[in-house]
Parts: sequence; C-alpha cells; structure tokens
Amino acid sequence: MAGVAVDTTSENPAVRRLSDWSAARLRDLAGEYESPLYVVDLERVRENATRLREAFPDAAIDYAVKANARKPVLETLADEGLGAECASAGEVVRAHEAGFSTLRYTAVNPPARDLDRVTDLAAEREITITVGARDTLTRLADRGWTGRVYLRANPAVGAGHHEKVRTGGDPTFGIPADRVGEVATDAEEMGFDLVGLHAHAGSGILDDLGRHEALVERVSEIATELADHDLDAVSIGGGFGVPSHETEPPLDLPTLAETTREAFAVDARLGIEPGRYLVADAGVLLTRVNTVKPTPETTVVGVDAGMTALARPALYDAFHELRSLAGDASDRETVAATVAGPVCESTDTLARDRPLSAPERGDLLAIGNAGAYGYEMASTYNSRPRPAVCALDGDASWVCVRRETVSDLTRLDQ
Repeated sequence: MAGVAVDTTSENPAVRRLSDWSAARLRDLAGEYESPLYVVDLERVRENATRLREAFPDAAIDYAVKANARKPVLETLADEGLGAECASAGEVVRAHEAGFSTLRYTAVNPPARDLDRVTDLAAEREITITVGARDTLTRLADRGWTGRVYLRANPAVGAGHHEKVRTGGDPTFGIPADRVGEVATDAEEMGFDLVGLHAHAGSGILDDLGRHEALVERVSEIATELADHDLDAVSIGGGFGVPSHETEPPLDLPTLAETTREAFAVDARLGIEPGRYLVADAGVLLTRVNTVKPTPETTVVGVDAGMTALARPALYDAFHELRSLAGDASDRETVAATVAGPVCESTDTLARDRPLSAPERGDLLAIGNAGAYGYEMASTYNSRPRPAVCALDGDASWVCVRRETVSDLTRLDQ
C-alpha cells in the first residue's frame, strides 16, 4: 500500500494495527487538512472485503452501512460486489446513490417518515425490507407496498463486546421465536413476498465462537420450522469483531466461517452482514494536543477531539489504541496519560492512564480502529462542528467530508 506501512508477512494481514500506519503520512495529512481529522483507507477496506469473500465464498454478504456510511466507503464496497444492509431510510438513500445492486432495509421500530421514504424508493427499484414486528407488515401494506420481506427473529442468544450491543436476547429486536411461523403465514396471506429470515446476536464478536455457533444453530432451527415457506436466504447477521488492543489476536475468520457452515443446517443461502470487520482497522482519528497538565494522579493531555468526535469511549467504555506521532516520540520518556477532550463532562476522555511518550503542546496523536462507528456517531453537542474526513486510495488523498463550521450548525435555526 503506497505510503502506508503494513505487515510485510502477508499482503493482506488479518488485522491492521495502529502501529502499522505511517506516522509521516499521517502527520502530512493533518498538516494539510488540519485536526481533528478522520482518515479512512479504501485499499484496506478492499482487503477486508476480499478476506470475507474468501472465507464465505457462497454466502450473500451485505455490508452493515451503519458502521461507516461515507460515500467513498460505500462506493468501494458496492464495486466489490457486496450488498447493503441499512438501518434507516437515510442509509437506504446513501446506499442507493452509491450504486449497491442489492438493498435491504432492516426496520427497527421504523418512523413513519422512514417507511414513506423507503417505500417511495422501492417503487423505483427493488428493495427488501426486514420486518421485526407484525405491526410493521400492516404499516407497509397501508402504504400499498407488499414486496420482498425478511422476518427478523429474536433468537434469545446474545453475544458481543459490551452489553449495550448484544441484540440477540433483547426483546426490542425481532419477533419472538415462537411467533415467527405465525407472522410468516400472515405475511404471505397479506401478499408479501417472504424471501428470507434474519437474526443478529450482537457486535464485536472475537473469541465468543460458542455463542456465535449457538446463534447459528438456533436460527437454523427457526428456519427449519419455516420449511413450508420456501425461504431463499437465512442471514445470521454480522458482529464480527476487530481486536482493540495491539496484543489481542485477530478474529480467526477461517475458523469462524467453518464453524458457521457446520452449524448452518438450512436448505437456503447463508447470509452475513459484516460492518465493523470491513472498516474498523481502515480508519484512524487524528487529534492535536493543546494542553498538558501534570497532576498527582496522571498527566492530563487535552486534545482538540473529544466525545463529540468519537463517542465510543464515553458510550461503551470502548478501548481505542493511542499513539504519539511526534517525530521524536521514541526518544521521549513514557508517562501515564489521560487524554481528554474539550467537553465539560467527566466522560469526555478518549483514554485513561495510558502509557504515552511524554506529550508536548502541538503533538499529533492517532487513535486506532476509528473506521467503524467513529464519524457515524459524531455529534454537535456543545455546538462543536464535526471533524473532516479524509479518504486515502494508494497515493491519493482527498477530503470526502468537509469540516463543519459554526455557520453549518446555525443555518437551520429559525
């Protein structure tokens, strides 16, 4: 990959670590486009897509758009032949405009505006809608739409890196397993084209393969009970994890794929919906040190990015690797640092008590695994404009999302 150091033992390593990024190039990007700055590498996105296709050669792979909906990312994955799995009408529109050949909208308590927008677009092109409640079928029929649907089953099996992302056992998500057959019959009697079944355990699955296997087995059981309905596909969702720590081993994707195939006992096509796995290690967040404050407990390092730029540490206690990109970082002593943003909230910390090369005002820091749910979760709390996003593709780089201004934030005010 031009300008970006990668693991030389393989052309497509299982995970890219923060230490694999070229410090010099990241400094150049921050110098050109300022900070805070998200950087997403499209070549790495392609590599991750290739690895998934090789592990699941016969599966229908739909990208979970909510992980990263930036236009170059969507266009790259559409070009790679993946489908799009969308969580909102806005994502459906973005995926449509990016050129995905297949679109699926997974409706979770869908607002009326979402259903209006999706069914309007479905009049122009084929869209499949995943239904997680019997009530949604009625709402779709009321809009005169009775097209292709999946049913979302709640398998009562959850997995993932944090309790807040384990959807498999949460009653909010999907139809209770013992009611799926009844709703399937209703869907067909109402004129819908029932083509698939969907379930999802959660996000960030790394070594919890036993839970994943249990999910696949349970979904297979539910699908088998729908044998009379002649399903085309059964999707087991995504949630494939990416290690947060440099020393943490990557997901053993071949073993996961083999485990999935062995547990999948349905006469239908297997579907998967990866999001994080495709984009997390393809992105970093760059932030500049503006304040260094020694305290008895820790060295507080104030930076120009915070919870409004990267919400995951505040929301999930998520761990993101931290790296100083100072040219002489390796020559400095190491201190225990707490990296804090500019928001007056105790949760506005990107890292606590981390070893870091002794920071100086003006240093550039990199935060790893920021390609998934980074910019997507950014907010304008405190009237803080959101960062810019820079796309890389080989030697080329460009701003694919310009930096917001205060004028952008106030233009909707009346």
